[in-house]
Amino acid sequence: MKIRLLQIGKTQHDYLLQGVSFYEQRLKHYLPFVCETIPSPKLPSGSTAAHVKLKEGDLILSRLQVDERLILLDEKGKKFNSPGFADFLQKRMNEGHKSLTFLVGGAYGFSDQVYSRANWQVSLSDMTFSHQLVRLLFMEQLYRSMTILNNHPYHHE
Repeated sequence: MKIRLLQIGKTQHDYLLQGVSFYEQRLKHYLPFVCETIPSPKLPSGSTAAHVKLKEGDLILSRLQVDERLILLDEKGKKFNSPGFADFLQKRMNEGHKSLTFLVGGAYGFSDQVYSRANWQVSLSDMTFSHQLVRLLFMEQLYRSMTILNNHPYHHE
């Protein structure tokens, strides 16, 4: 199964870029993985959060295929521990999906249209993180899940 991480806007901090690159290389040992960035939309100054979400939503939806399985990384999503997230991924693999797209939204979250299009929502924590940090946290958890599913000793219980 191929996994794609779709995100709005560039990652701006070097320490996050280094971490993302680190896990991106490690993930490629387990499955095809690609990280794609949708440039932040150009908006007039003073745009409301609702307007930003709507514009970002349009950009997101234009990048999805009709049959693509979309998983939002969202604070309102289902919470898993690491073995539970690995099990979630294994179930998606067993269902025969060729690919999954995980989505990190912008600073204001997702538009209603994106929520409607999503197949699942996953929360990484009850805590709030910047959308840029979520990218790194997700990739570490995805890597951890792959090591769990492949019986490698990265995850300790």
